[in-house]
Amino acid sequence: MTRKSRSGAPVSRPTLYHTLRRIHFSVALIAVCTAGISLTALGLAALRVYADHNLHLVARSIAFTLEAPVVFRDQSAAREALVAVASAEVAQARVYDRDNRLLAEWHHPASERFPALQWAAGGLMALGPVEQEILHEAQVVGTVRLTGDPANLLRFVLSGLLGLLACLLLTAISAHYMSRRMLVHIIEPVRNLMRVAHAVRSERAFDQRTPPAHIAELNALGEDFNGLLDELETWQSQLQHENRSLAHRASHDSLTGLLNRAAFEEALNRAVRIAGASKLHAGVLFLDSDAFKEINDNFGHAAGDEVLSCIARRIRSCLREGDLVARLGGDEFAVLLTALRKPGDIVPVAEHILLRMKDPVQLAGGGSIIASLSIGLSVFPLHAQTAASLLQTADEAMYQAKRRSGGSWHSAEPCLARSTPAPELK
Repeated sequence: MTRKSRSGAPVSRPTLYHTLRRIHFSVALIAVCTAGISLTALGLAALRVYADHNLHLVARSIAFTLEAPVVFRDQSAAREALVAVASAEVAQARVYDRDNRLLAEWHHPASERFPALQWAAGGLMALGPVEQEILHEAQVVGTVRLTGDPANLLRFVLSGLLGLLACLLLTAISAHYMSRRMLVHIIEPVRNLMRVAHAVRSERAFDQRTPPAHIAELNALGEDFNGLLDELETWQSQLQHENRSLAHRASHDSLTGLLNRAAFEEALNRAVRIAGASKLHAGVLFLDSDAFKEINDNFGHAAGDEVLSCIARRIRSCLREGDLVARLGGDEFAVLLTALRKPGDIVPVAEHILLRMKDPVQLAGGGSIIASLSIGLSVFPLHAQTAASLLQTADEAMYQAKRRSGGSWHSAEPCLARSTPAPELK
């Protein structure tokens, strides 16, 4: 696995799976080799004892068979007896008389296959020579001397080694399979932890969870990790809720829930840029209560707050979905109308608001109030060329409406920067 260091250079590190697999393979190989060497050593030791004992038995059998030929010094009979008895087990057999003179001998034909191995096997197993006295009526009449045949022993050892290697290979395969299964139970939960941790760190996916593991310790680790993710997810939800709440409080009025002045001015700047690029119009309505001070003085501030909330709801009900309304402060409100096809489209909106405000405002403590508004109208680019001047001209037009009688609207004067006559708002 390749990761980057703090300096940015890639650092190659072995994975946990390959590390554990290498360790398990090394342990299994050492265990199998140790078992194989131990079994081979024990087998060779047992085989040596068996071969030596067998060679002594053959020697006694030959000595019994050669009793008569040695007594009568019959070399031909002695040789025939050697061939008959010693050909299958012995590499070399010699018969001596009582004077230690060679009476007969026999040699097994030399094998041309693996002579070095046969010599090494004979030396390793110490196959003779073995001497056995030949007795006749309790008297020593001769001696037979035998040397074991390493070829038979070598074939026996090789067949045993092949069987041992087959068993060891089967053991190694079984150990590798079990080790692989164990590694899967270890590595898979770790990989799941890595996957979920990476998703949480890079994608903030706190809904990810690790599945149960077969191993108790890893399963407990996964459950603790999932519990930590539960807490992080709850913490993130609370943090997002608090951030949304803070963002809403930063851009909205706490009493009416409308946009505040800063948020409205930002939206107005954006709407003016879009209207200028699309050759459309954007309009601003500046609204002010005609008798809000008297309402506060006569009915109290709680009633004043009720009136402001009612005004906000009624203004909002008169607007399209994409239009904005804000409370600029005190009893002042502003409306932003976007994508107007012609300047006169702003007038019906103002008249609709004035019509709605003719309905009395019902107070929670009893009684009702008529809360009329004065509205100033200003349209981009008819009355102003910038967002700030658009809001200012609407404010000035509102004061003109208030001076006349209140409860009416007044349009701002066309700006002098226009080269063509401005249409009149009616």
